[in-house]
Amino acid sequence: MAVTTQLQEAFRRRLLDGLAESIVDVGYRKTTVADVVRRARTSRRTFYEHFASKEECFVELLRDANTEMIRAISAAVDPAEPWATQVRQAVEAWIGCTETRPGIVVSWIRDVPALGTSGLDLQRELMAAFVRMVQELSMTREWRPIRPDGVPRQLAILLLGGLRELIATTVEEGGRASDITEVAVQGSIALLAPPGRLPS
Repeated sequence: MAVTTQLQEAFRRRLLDGLAESIVDVGYRKTTVADVVRRARTSRRTFYEHFASKEECFVELLRDANTEMIRAISAAVDPAEPWATQVRQAVEAWIGCTETRPGIVVSWIRDVPALGTSGLDLQRELMAAFVRMVQELSMTREWRPIRPDGVPRQLAILLLGGLRELIATTVEEGGRASDITEVAVQGSIALLAPPGRLPS
């Protein structure tokens, strides 16, 4: 039973990787199920054993990427460091994750809205997960003097939305996500600091 489960997960992973490769090469909209199975070196039958459609496969790919990104960002932040240093660590980790798969990140931002109801649900789900991450990271001793109750939800959404759009625009214009590291760090610090409390 365990072997069967491992094989199923291996096929699922290959299909997700196949979709990711195709998105990077030709974009999500031009990608077909045939492209995915060719890159995954498997069959359409195997694809439909795991996913009902290309859209469902895409949603799972983004969920996986989102989970991994949140894990990497959370691990990069040292709660014992000053709060502004923690912001830098988080932003740099986010940009680092983006640089490993820029095409997937841009597709997440640009293609998901076209999915309709499922896209809207996914956007809400992924944003909620990132908001939770920001709030959890800000509920530490170093944050208490400036944000006693952590970062409010609306402020977290403003921060996350701004960073996503800045990264997407930069990559679409031919740049690298790392090109905006300093403006992203300084902008995030300015947004999260209470009025008159910017670190020196």
